[in-house]
Amino acid sequence: MRRVRHESGGGPDVLFTEKVPAPECGPGELLVRTEAIGVTLPVVRKVRANAEPVPLGGEVAGTVVAIGDDVTGFAEGDRVTGLCFSHAYAELAVLRTSMASHIPDEATAVDAVALVRSGLVARGAYEAARPRPGESVLVTAAGSAVGTLAVQYAEAGGASRVVAAVGSAEKEKAVRAAGADEVVLYGDTSWGDPVDVVLDGVGGEILGPAVRALAPGGRLVAFSSGGGSVDAYELLVRGASVIGFQIAAVARDRPEVHARWRDELWARYRQGTLRPRVFAQLPLTEAAHAHEIIESRRNVGKVVLVPDRG
Repeated sequence: MRRVRHESGGGPDVLFTEKVPAPECGPGELLVRTEAIGVTLPVVRKVRANAEPVPLGGEVAGTVVAIGDDVTGFAEGDRVTGLCFSHAYAELAVLRTSMASHIPDEATAVDAVALVRSGLVARGAYEAARPRPGESVLVTAAGSAVGTLAVQYAEAGGASRVVAAVGSAEKEKAVRAAGADEVVLYGDTSWGDPVDVVLDGVGGEILGPAVRALAPGGRLVAFSSGGGSVDAYELLVRGASVIGFQIAAVARDRPEVHARWRDELWARYRQGTLRPRVFAQLPLTEAAHAHEIIESRRNVGKVVLVPDRG
């Protein structure tokens, strides 16, 4: 089978396609013939930061072709999606059953990788803020796959005002289509009137203006892998708080909540009230290009790799 290899750190140009034997699934695992692979910012950052080769993990969707021992609830031929922690950039990927879920008949594999993981993060980050109807919400990285879904959650949750923070004016039309009432750029001197909730998917230097955008008693939910620090004095003068959110912790510690949120995602997808956005579908052999798109922040929505069966 074909798989993308990370050879060394330094940039997206160190990704190469190779032929390797098909992996085997162990107990509690599924072997999935991939039809779509979601590219995530944490993996792109990992490639940039690590001098040593790292497995290219990510969201996968496809058809189960083999099952390991002790597997229940799945069978060969099932269409599934989930987060693969090992080698996801491949024609065949191993998926733990604890991270897998079935894809409804009406959804494509591309829909699945654009919706499930990003939707769970958006749903969980919004929930962590404990929003009340009528409060205002600002979403950073609003043009990302998670961000476009978070904007939709805020709108559907009864926010009085949804503000989208993005890196370029070219993204304004798309984030307004997702439900944003206002759009601000990271470089703007002011982000407008204060908001009750900030959902931050950027981190780093964006944390400063994001905290300053909070109204008294506001809450910032940090769910980015970008790190960064917050000025405690800025929180003090606002009576504001910062909440960390990680969807992996929910999947590990509260699997029943994780499953309920996932079912809600698909229900809203069927109703047409949650619309995942796909920015680009690229062949698996163009993984380096996909990473470059993510790193440059040009995308509005999900970047997906699609294995070429030819």
